[in-house]
Amino acid sequence: MSRVVLKNVTKIYDKKKVIDNVDLTINDKEFVVLVGASGCGKSTVLRMIAGLEEITEGEIYIGEKRVNDIPPKDRDIAFVFQSYALYPHMTVRENIAFGLKMRKVDKETIEKKVQEAAAILDLGEYLDRKPKQLSGGQRQRVALGRAIVRNPKVFLMDEPLSNLDAKLRVQMRSEIKKLHEKLQTTFIYVTHDQTEALTMGDRIVVLDKGIIQQVDKPEVIYDNPANTFVGGFIGSPQMNFVDAKISGQNIEIAGICVPFEKDFEGRKFVTIGIRPEKMVSGGDIKFDVKIDMVELLGSEKIVYFTIGEKKCSAKLSAEYKLGSNLNLSINKSDLYFFDADTGVRI
Repeated sequence: MSRVVLKNVTKIYDKKKVIDNVDLTINDKEFVVLVGASGCGKSTVLRMIAGLEEITEGEIYIGEKRVNDIPPKDRDIAFVFQSYALYPHMTVRENIAFGLKMRKVDKETIEKKVQEAAAILDLGEYLDRKPKQLSGGQRQRVALGRAIVRNPKVFLMDEPLSNLDAKLRVQMRSEIKKLHEKLQTTFIYVTHDQTEALTMGDRIVVLDKGIIQQVDKPEVIYDNPANTFVGGFIGSPQMNFVDAKISGQNIEIAGICVPFEKDFEGRKFVTIGIRPEKMVSGGDIKFDVKIDMVELLGSEKIVYFTIGEKKCSAKLSAEYKLGSNLNLSINKSDLYFFDADTGVRI
């Protein structure tokens, strides 16, 4: 069983908490993605699971075993790094086999495992090449192959695609997901790219400043963000946020008064969230805005403008010009409401 459990895990650097009381259970054979901005602590969590970082407080379990004091080599995990970490003087075959050789596995078993990994990753014709003769995607597959032959309980991946170009990243996302399905083991994957998180994870863990903000399936994270951080981080372009004033059963947004049957629990102000793709025509709440910028994304355009004092965007398909006026509207059912002070979803 390859379940990974973190109980009240805290990491302190120089008297500063970089990981703050994290509780997380990753189930056997699950693909979980840790996502957040640079410096949020996601790689630190991964390195603590691997044993490459000591934890300050708390407990970590891999399977049923408490691993706090167990060295990395005995945790039955495989770590795939951002930088590939291949030996340049070794062939692909030797790189893949290196970990097994260090464990004094017999030559016949090593060769069998190398051939199996090469077949899974389509590396058979490259086994006698050196890393410098390979593309970035091929090097990353070699790094994956080195992990596969270990047959670990858990795969840990720290932004493994960040050095690849955009087209190759899309291809490798698909290959890693297929690899997970073939191997049927636990994958914990770190990225700052929310597109990777949404497309790859069975569940997503959103981190900010060392604190878990939300853990759930990708569609739940997107459709039901727990707070403004999650709403703003997950989705491209990010969710629009607009200040609103509560007056009885009415909401005032940028001078527009809208009746709304919702209990705001005595609040006088709220933050309203709206996804750019939900900015439509023919909705309940209408805005006239001036276009500040237009970005072309093939068949779609991202149009930027201001509502009140907040910069906003809409994802549209028609032709729009910089400086022109735009009539937009929002359906009440598409609005998200957040506490104006804490950012927590109401």
